[in-house]
Amino acid sequence: MNTHVDIFIIGGGINGVGIARDAAGRGYSVALCEMNDLASGTSSWSSKLVHGGLRYLEHYEFMLVRKALTEREILWSVAPHIIRPMRFILPHHKDLRPAWLLRLGLFLYDHIGGRKLLPSTKTVDLARGIFGKPLKAIFKKGFQYSDCQVDDARLVVLNALDASERGARILVQNQCTSAQREGDKWTVQIRDKATGKTTTISADLIVNAAGPWVDHVLGNSFGKNDARNVRMVQGSHIVVPKLYDHDNCYIFQNADDRIIFAIPYTQNTTLIGTTDKDFEGDPGEAKISAQEIQYLCDAASEYFETPVRKENIVWTYSGVRPLYDDGASAAQEATRDYVFKQDLAGKDGGTAPLINIFGGKITTYRVLAEKMMDEIEDLIGRKGRPWTAKAALPGGDFPARGFDDLLNKVSARYPFMNSADLERLCHAYGTRMTMVLGNAESVEQLGEDFGCGLFEVEVRYLMLNEWASCADDIIWRRSKLGLVMNDRQIAHLDKWINRES
Repeated sequence: MNTHVDIFIIGGGINGVGIARDAAGRGYSVALCEMNDLASGTSSWSSKLVHGGLRYLEHYEFMLVRKALTEREILWSVAPHIIRPMRFILPHHKDLRPAWLLRLGLFLYDHIGGRKLLPSTKTVDLARGIFGKPLKAIFKKGFQYSDCQVDDARLVVLNALDASERGARILVQNQCTSAQREGDKWTVQIRDKATGKTTTISADLIVNAAGPWVDHVLGNSFGKNDARNVRMVQGSHIVVPKLYDHDNCYIFQNADDRIIFAIPYTQNTTLIGTTDKDFEGDPGEAKISAQEIQYLCDAASEYFETPVRKENIVWTYSGVRPLYDDGASAAQEATRDYVFKQDLAGKDGGTAPLINIFGGKITTYRVLAEKMMDEIEDLIGRKGRPWTAKAALPGGDFPARGFDDLLNKVSARYPFMNSADLERLCHAYGTRMTMVLGNAESVEQLGEDFGCGLFEVEVRYLMLNEWASCADDIIWRRSKLGLVMNDRQIAHLDKWINRES
């Protein structure tokens, strides 16, 4: 490894890898370190949506909503395998916001973001048809509008993969232990968690994109122990057996002015979330509370005819969003927009720049990276120009509306594959499916069968190309097979990976 790079990035979440990809594509030398797995923090604990954030209109965050709405179709076009359009049903609750206000908000939602491909809002009769069938009979009227669903963890991995293929060094399971200014350069030390080996890298500029650990990094690695920039807000979700048969998502208003989603998730489950509550402690230890479980069950049961009960839950997850501490009185009112803070000089007289990132959303990660590059160019000079709006992510080089055609092609090439397994692989890898399955002409040629459609060829591909080093990396972040694999299968997979590593 060369010991000097233009840009050193701390954090392998969506912001960090998005910046690494953009910078590498412009010709900068880039290294990124992530102390655990890619997307192992906030970026894999989202509601799995690329959306404008309808509720942010009530907090007058019009610029944030516009920015996010503009990004929806851009992201769909560059990653149509992991991002797909979804229609959302918003039932009118007579005791909450009036119907005219909902329609006004949706009119703005349709028109301020440059929507071109996604269908517009329409009124739906919930008393008739499939959309009202799962709901209580009191809900007679609703609205249907557009947003998109995303595989959040794969979005992170694919950005990292593209950055790597453009020359960036992606150092997973490597923790930044110290960073010191030496004149106009940084000297950074990183420690490999598996081997304990320490590597020293110098850099012209550092980006601290450590998410909820951003203040922790400032204290431990930079000696800024008084850093207090982040408001940590926990969001929790529950997953239950499939609640309805159609493919639309529901968005439900609650009496506390919040909203929750009920989203088709895997083939046989529904995802419900999210909560918003302030969090203290280690973000890696966030767990759903009994109160959050009850809140989500009660909120969903307010609308669904069949109550959602805690004994129905098959999985839960919680993550901590690193919002910029803007002094908002309630967690749900804190801004979701990103904030950059430059640190251009040290007490020792060093002038190497540091840029810290606070907040942000998955939907706006690409434009965040572009804005970050504007600041980087001002500090260390320009190399290249914006390019990511029209460049497909790995596997996404097919038309936004072309997924069915791609699936038909790979189904014809691999007729021996189970159709559900093939669809999962097609969503995960897009046009790179052939890199995973190769020239296999039978199930036997896929290697060891780990169960639930996971075969040796895919595991080897993930280990070789996508930094997977244990079963959790594969079954929770590269896929969601952890929802269907049993403990014995997972243990066997982990043992196999350890043997082959």
